[in-house]
Amino acid sequence: MIVDFVVRPLLAAALLVTPAPPTQATRTAHTAGRIVADGAAVRYSWPGVYFEGRFRGTGVGIVLDDADNDYDLAVDGVTVATLVKPGAITHRVTGLTPGTHTVRLVKRTESPWTSGAFGGFVPVDGGAILPAPPARPRQIELIGDSYTAGYGNESATRDCTGDEVHRTTNADRSFGALTARALGADYQLNAFSGRGMVRNYNGGEPGTSYRTYYERALLAVDGDVWRRPRSWRPQLVVVGLGINDFSTAINPGEPWTPESLAEAYRTAYHGFLDTLRARYGERTIIVVSSTDSAAGFPEAAARVVSERTDRVRLWHYPGAGLDYGGCHWHPSLADHTLIAARLRSFLDSL
Repeated sequence: MIVDFVVRPLLAAALLVTPAPPTQATRTAHTAGRIVADGAAVRYSWPGVYFEGRFRGTGVGIVLDDADNDYDLAVDGVTVATLVKPGAITHRVTGLTPGTHTVRLVKRTESPWTSGAFGGFVPVDGGAILPAPPARPRQIELIGDSYTAGYGNESATRDCTGDEVHRTTNADRSFGALTARALGADYQLNAFSGRGMVRNYNGGEPGTSYRTYYERALLAVDGDVWRRPRSWRPQLVVVGLGINDFSTAINPGEPWTPESLAEAYRTAYHGFLDTLRARYGERTIIVVSSTDSAAGFPEAAARVVSERTDRVRLWHYPGAGLDYGGCHWHPSLADHTLIAARLRSFLDSL
């Protein structure tokens, strides 16, 4: 069976959230991603942000300003173009059969150092942009690191340069995006490669962690806080943080022992779960995800869940059956498909 998430009424606290003013982009497109109004356009940083629209005619234009990220563009459910670092353009799709069509633009890549801008869908060749599709009643938020982002999942080799990682990362084919679409849900992929709950990969950027950035819409803007719209109240939140905390040995000069790192992780995780619970209410199911990629990670995550009594569940997916053929031994496209199937099976059991 498919989990039928309950669509609950808004809590009173949500009424204090002020929605972003409408822009040309939000008038012509639907998105569940974290966006910030910027004149007629919207800006964003997180991977997997998508924009969906409808139009009548034989073509459509897509207004973009982004010299760093890659995008997939689909019309009527079929990918018609991959836009690589498109810059400031209006990309036009023409020559379609006359009629009503759907269009979907999705940001494939991560860009924590910068933001992209989407200016909306525009008519071409005498066509018309129709009202944006409605929001879906189901909502899922996926929180995590490079596994959640789909890091290098389209690569044919594990050895990748930085540019090859960027070109072969496709957040839209990550396990979270695959799961959400299979469930007919709107979703956010709030993923940041290399970040952990308290410790980043190999102790990098000490003093920061995933939690430093979670509240932001624009990751590179210190102190930025996403203005969450009233409409974003996910029935399911999946958190996958811990690979980077535990996958590398503690370096000289880092403030932890293996024991104190596990304790710091546990304390921080409880605080993060408390934040999610206060934000989304008691009926939201929170899933703590773990896998076999780091010694100590599954045990630490399991302990956190064992200490919760508020609809927090543990989902552990083993490495058995995964080829880790993506960049730097990350899950491949085949792996993400298998992980998505395992996640759906787990959700069926709830």
